[in-house]
Amino acid sequence: MLSATKLRSRLPQRSSQGSRTRITRRTHDTPDLYDRLPRFRTCGPALTEAMKTPAGLQLLIDDGVIDEVLRPLKSGKEATVYLVRSGHSTRCAKVYRNMAQRSFQKRTQYQEGRKVRGSRQARAMAKSTQFGRREQEASWKNAEVNALYQLTAAGVRVPRPYGYFDGVLIMELVADADGEPAPRLGEVELAPETARQYHCLLIQQVVRMLSLGLIHGDLSEFNVLVAPDGPVIIDLPQAVNAAGNNGAKAMLARDVNNLRTTLGRFAPELLDTEFAAEMWSLFEQGELLPDSLLTGIYAAEATAADPDALMLVIEDAREEAIQRQLRQGG
Repeated sequence: MLSATKLRSRLPQRSSQGSRTRITRRTHDTPDLYDRLPRFRTCGPALTEAMKTPAGLQLLIDDGVIDEVLRPLKSGKEATVYLVRSGHSTRCAKVYRNMAQRSFQKRTQYQEGRKVRGSRQARAMAKSTQFGRREQEASWKNAEVNALYQLTAAGVRVPRPYGYFDGVLIMELVADADGEPAPRLGEVELAPETARQYHCLLIQQVVRMLSLGLIHGDLSEFNVLVAPDGPVIIDLPQAVNAAGNNGAKAMLARDVNNLRTTLGRFAPELLDTEFAAEMWSLFEQGELLPDSLLTGIYAAEATAADPDALMLVIEDAREEAIQRQLRQGG
C-alpha cells in the first residue's frame, strides 16, 4: 500500500475544460480565495487562528497529503467541507460526520440494493449488530467516493476525487471564473437561453448516471454548482442503486423534477417536460444509453397509483422544504 506522501505525488492535477462564461450571483461575491481567506495552518503547538484544525485534516497535514487548511466552506447534514491547499492547488476536503453526529433521515431507503462485501457483512447490517453498524457506516461513507470515481471515469460532470483517507475525501474545488468557490444553482440569475442550456446539460448527466445504474437521490438547486463551463453535480453519499432499490423510480422523478422546477423559473417552457418518465421507461426496457437523446415528451399509460412511491415523494418534498428553510434562514 502506498504511503500518503507517495500517493500525493501521484495525484492528478485539475485541468479546466470547455468554454467559460460568466454568471450573475444572487449573493455578494466572496473574497479572493487565497490571499484574503483566514488560515488555520498548524505552526508547532499553536494555531494562527482561534479555530482548531480538525483532527482528520491534521493527520493529512502531518502525512503531507495537504499543506494547509484555509477555511470551512460548507457544513451540511452529512459532512463539513473545508478549503485546503495542496502544493499550488486549492482543493476541497470533505470530512464525514460519524453516525451519531448526523441528522440525515431515512438513510435506509437510499442504501437498499447496495452491494456489500460478503454475506457476513450483509447479515450483520440487517441485524444492526455493532459490527453491522460499523459496516453500514463505512458503506455510507464509501458510497460517495466510489460514485465519484465511477462517474468521473464516465465523463459525468462531478468534482474529480483525489483520494479518500480515513473518513476524509479530497476532491477538486469547483471554482468560478475568478478562482473562487462556485455558487450553487439556486444562488444565480440566469437568462432563459442559459437556463435551457443548463437544463439540457444536467439532463445529459442524469442520463449518464442512470445508464451506469446510479441515481443521485437528493439532486436539487443546492447540490449543483455553477462553474464557468456549466453546472457540476455534487453531494452523492446517498447515491441510489437504480436496479436494486424499490424507490428508485420515485427518487429519479424527484431529482429530475427538482431541476425542472428550478430552471423553469427562468425558462417556463421546461415546466411542461417529462424527462424523468421518458428516461426511466428506456432504462426499464434496457434501451437507455449514456448518450441517449430525449425529447421530454412522454405519454404515460393508465396504471394504478403506487401509494408507497407517492408517500415517498410527499415525505421527501416535506424534508426538502424544511432543509430549504434552514439554509435560507442561515
